[in-house]
Amino acid sequence: MRKTTNWDLYFQKQMGDSEMKGLIEEELKALRIGAELAKIRQRKGLSQTELAAKAGMSAPNISRIENSPSQNLTLETMLKLFGVLGYDVSVSFHPRRTRARELRAARA
Repeated sequence: MRKTTNWDLYFQKQMGDSEMKGLIEEELKALRIGAELAKIRQRKGLSQTELAAKAGMSAPNISRIENSPSQNLTLETMLKLFGVLGYDVSVSFHPRRTRARELRAARA
């Protein structure tokens, strides 16, 4: 069993704040997009420079998107990049769980 660290305690405290939890979850979603882009690009055997050339972008932009996509990623750019890699992008919308709903569900 792993010992609880100060980081674990800090993270648990932050996740207890609903606003902070929402921000963390949004950032994690964005990071997953960048990680998925890097994984598919590597699977296709392309360097960041090669993908950038095919998409009409610069290699530093590809690097920024893969490492911190929330800073510089529009839907148009995402469609272009994944399209170059031979992938379709789908966007779906789901209602957010509100704190009140979470509390009601916990009581049930």
